[in-house]
Amino acid sequence: MRKIAAVPVLAMMLVAGCSAPAKRVTADRSDPPPSAQPAARKTELTVVAAGDLLVHPPLTEQAAADARAAGRNGHDFTQVLAAVRPIVSQADLAICHMETPLAEPSGPFTGYPLFSVPPELADAAAWAGFDTCSTASNHSLDTGLPGIQRTLDNLDRVGLRHSGTARDATEAQRPNILDVAGVKVAQLSYTFSFNGIPRPEGQKWVANLIDRDAILAEARRAREQGAEIVILSLQWGTEYQNEADEGQLGLARDLLDSPDIDLIVGHHVHVVQPFEKIGNKWVAYGIGNLTTRFPDGSPENTQDAVVPQFTFTRGESGRWEVTRLEVLATWMEYEPEARVIDLQSAIRDDRLPAERRADYARIQQRINRYVDLRGALADGLRMRG
Repeated sequence: MRKIAAVPVLAMMLVAGCSAPAKRVTADRSDPPPSAQPAARKTELTVVAAGDLLVHPPLTEQAAADARAAGRNGHDFTQVLAAVRPIVSQADLAICHMETPLAEPSGPFTGYPLFSVPPELADAAAWAGFDTCSTASNHSLDTGLPGIQRTLDNLDRVGLRHSGTARDATEAQRPNILDVAGVKVAQLSYTFSFNGIPRPEGQKWVANLIDRDAILAEARRAREQGAEIVILSLQWGTEYQNEADEGQLGLARDLLDSPDIDLIVGHHVHVVQPFEKIGNKWVAYGIGNLTTRFPDGSPENTQDAVVPQFTFTRGESGRWEVTRLEVLATWMEYEPEARVIDLQSAIRDDRLPAERRADYARIQQRINRYVDLRGALADGLRMRG
């Protein structure tokens, strides 16, 4: 069957001198020709996840300025995301979260409370090396069904798979199962709310609302269709609260008790929340905003994020589980240019002023504390740097 579509020429040219990373993921596999030798089955797989791709108007302005600086029209988010491209592109599977609907190329582009952001965000996500995006969020319905259609069409255009919203009932019933180097991995996506916007009557399939039974049913369908690993992206929790709330704690235990769900990755709260090992499975309650541009004067920790890398290993029974977890701390710097900062690299960069590196180290220490609020370091999580 076809490979995931290559990133369009426009996206490949967004940063001069950088070629788009080769895609590692296919939609399905055709049977190999009779003469072909079957590839050895992988016994280890790396999965990277990143926080919300959240774009406020000042970040849209930054992307427009970056495009102009390169002599182009439109918007270029690649410079914003460049620092995480190395860790994202080297993973066997990389998962992003498309927090807001994508607009027409000409806009209008809007921010809170009803977001609509430049479609070039999809190009940059593909350029960075992401393979699939969760799309169920409390902003999924901000621009109605046309916004969902545009978002998914743009993700398709750049070769990114997606889960959480749908253009029709058939698409909604089809689990997002990716062939990752011969291993079938499913990604599911659900949100707690649509900010009071009702789903259209008779079309509740347009976006997934958190429902325990619905989640477990989809995970079971994914298993029945061959998924060996099932990853659940959840939009949940209390905004701006670093502690996981009681609802998150209870639902995580309930869902991870199922043999059909292997990992939960959380979004929405706009700050970093803890990781926790429950049995032999992991939950990342909240991994922050990979990109954002809150108003000046907002709490500094709303710029925090983490990029975890989960290493799955296939055991003798054939079941996969996370055997190693490494977490990269990042920070969304606003000035002089809006950029995601890889804190590990920045702290070690002796070209930067000592005072600036010390500030990055302080931020890293704060993020480390949030990650460990539920004992993740003692359970084997390792912070990079």
